[in-house]
Amino acid sequence: MKMSNFNSKNSMSMSTQELVKELKETEKVLFNLRFKKATRQPFKSHEIKATKKKVATLKTILREKFLD
Repeated sequence: MKMSNFNSKNSMSMSTQELVKELKETEKVLFNLRFKKATRQPFKSHEIKATKKKVATLKTILREKFLD
């Protein structure tokens, strides 16, 4: 997962299609992390919080683009 490379400033310059693609990928990662948690597989618990934050940021940026 590339959480360290995520930057909201870079996201602002991305096209809407790129943002939607990134959002879908991030939501898939979040699903997989939650699945690992539910099945008690090893994972890094802090990644759930970081991924949820990334999803929220991407949704906010998409919403701002739609309002413009």
